[in-house]
Amino acid sequence: MAGSAGGNNPIAVIDDNPMGVRQWIVIVLMILLNALDGFDVLSSAFASPGITKEWGIERAALGIVLSAELVGMGFGSLLLGGVADKLGRKPTMLMCLVVMAIGMYLAHAAGGVTALTTWRFITGLGIGGMLAATNAVTAEASSKAGRSLAMSLYVIGYPLGGVIGGFAAQGWLLVQYDWRAVFLFGSIVTAVMIPLVMLLVPETPAFFAAARPKDALAKINRSLRAFSLPELSDLPPAPDAAAKPKVTDILSNPRLRPVTLMLAFGYMFHTLTFYYILKFAVQIVADTGYTQPEAASTLTYANIGGAVGGALFGFFLKRFDIKGPTVIAAFLGVLAVGWFGMGHGDLGAWRLAGFFTMFFLNAAIVGYYAAFARGFPAYARATGTGFVLGIGRAGAAGSPIIAGFLFKTLGNDHLLTVSLIMCAGAILGALLVWLVPLRDADADMA
Repeated sequence: MAGSAGGNNPIAVIDDNPMGVRQWIVIVLMILLNALDGFDVLSSAFASPGITKEWGIERAALGIVLSAELVGMGFGSLLLGGVADKLGRKPTMLMCLVVMAIGMYLAHAAGGVTALTTWRFITGLGIGGMLAATNAVTAEASSKAGRSLAMSLYVIGYPLGGVIGGFAAQGWLLVQYDWRAVFLFGSIVTAVMIPLVMLLVPETPAFFAAARPKDALAKINRSLRAFSLPELSDLPPAPDAAAKPKVTDILSNPRLRPVTLMLAFGYMFHTLTFYYILKFAVQIVADTGYTQPEAASTLTYANIGGAVGGALFGFFLKRFDIKGPTVIAAFLGVLAVGWFGMGHGDLGAWRLAGFFTMFFLNAAIVGYYAAFARGFPAYARATGTGFVLGIGRAGAAGSPIIAGFLFKTLGNDHLLTVSLIMCAGAILGALLVWLVPLRDADADMA
């Protein structure tokens, strides 16, 4: 069937036709890959009390270990996000999975802080590239009607990985084994995803339409057939910028430059607050006298909150658009972090505080990812998303380092003061989201 809904535009074919089973299979796999990223990032947090106990390091040094994969994620997003726009989403995902599996395996065998930090950085490179590629695939494999739901489900995959990993860590890995088992578990699960992506995820038609490789029409139609969608008889002229999208192209574009910079720095500031809880919650609770599995349960509940908040937030985005709900969620997240910082006398209260911090902070993350999908056109979506995530990871990487420095300077008993300082990031991020001039980039390019 040729040239049906969408004419000769493969993006319009995806946008205008109902989503089929294969498209939803791809979306589910992107959710699982994002969950895998979430677990891999949080694995060091689950392992942190055991690392601290075995090697006798303080919170300031622990902050550097906890930031290693986040620094790697920043570089990975910047470097490998562009690779996804040049070589394709699928080969980039496969390459990143291999890097992540190797990095997690070698982290479990690390003999000291330096080796562990190195392998966590390398794992982060793969995670950063993976996030840029999977975000693009989710946007490009979903119809216009289903995209908000698909993006919302995709984003909640990240805390879902923390939930699954948390239950595995607190109920099995940290009970029967030790902190090293957390990294080994992540390596095995990562390796399992490689054949699933190879077999079930086709390259997106939007990538072929933008990159225009040799036999682009045949490759686009092969992808459309995989999705059981109408094929094309010809293609529109290639966009001038399609050949080799670069960050400089995005920053020199007068429409994309303010969107890129405001989203990048808004996301960076938000992650300062977001990763403060994700990275230090387990250690904070463990230092109040709870066992490693009990302390890890606080982060599990936090990620349950993130998954629930992200899922519910998708409905708000569909009804009220992006900016307003995202700002409100960020400010409610600030209040929740302040409550967490007040300290609690029983484990149930710690868990509830963790739940609400991530409920609202991850809801705001859903808003950011929806803005990425809308703000960048297909030819530069992975590059733009990679750049924004790369800049954002500066905040993520800096978060445990800054928090560790504050604890060292002020003392571990100044939890509320440290928490309130770390809240400043989400406040600044919300202000930038409110100011960003957000429009549908693919519509503007049409």
